[in-house]
Amino acid sequence: MDATNAVRLVEQFHLLFLAQLSRRVDRWTFVVKGGCNLRFFHRSIRYSEDLDLDVGEIEVVALRDHVRAVFASRPFVQILEARGIRIEHVTEHKQTDTTQRWKLGLRVEGAAVPLPTKIECSRRGLDEGVAFGSVDPSVSRGYQVPPLMLSHYDAAAAFRQKVGAAGGAAGGAERLDAEVAARASANAMAIGFAMFKSQVLAYLPPEEQAHYDSASVWDTVVLEVVEALRTHRP
Repeated sequence: MDATNAVRLVEQFHLLFLAQLSRRVDRWTFVVKGGCNLRFFHRSIRYSEDLDLDVGEIEVVALRDHVRAVFASRPFVQILEARGIRIEHVTEHKQTDTTQRWKLGLRVEGAAVPLPTKIECSRRGLDEGVAFGSVDPSVSRGYQVPPLMLSHYDAAAAFRQKVGAAGGAAGGAERLDAEVAARASANAMAIGFAMFKSQVLAYLPPEEQAHYDSASVWDTVVLEVVEALRTHRP
């Protein structure tokens, strides 16, 4: 199985899991963030290996039990099986007052080993900029998944979070000040084409891989990012 098919199967699992979780937990209780937020709601072309959520007012035990119930649900198992996916193992890696994490191995036809993914819920509070909207129809249609409405972070919040993380801000979501932006710019400049190609390129659609498989294109992307950080500083 090639890398693109693998990441698409993982993305499909994320969508199906979110659909099931939203039937058990109030949709305002958890907020999609990170790469899945960018992909599902902001038209990012990059697939996400893991699913990251911020969690509001729900007890640790209650959320753990709901997630366990989703994994054990016969309808969910049947939905996955119809798409050639089976949960081979789940590890409740961390269950604390600040973080809840599940590591999974997904068994799919054509893959020699289970596909790894992770669901991580941060319990450090919700950032500003929570929105409620539909997963991009082009994404959901691609997997024949019904329209799905979820809480997620808007574009401005997602920008702050990503830049904060790149700039080493605690929690990755501080106000975007000049110091954080400068560190993010320096870190972006330090990412060479070889690193991008080895760690990111496989998470793009095949047609986009062909376009970005170029050192000159990557240099242009980095310069655009640095310019955007300079322009958006307060």
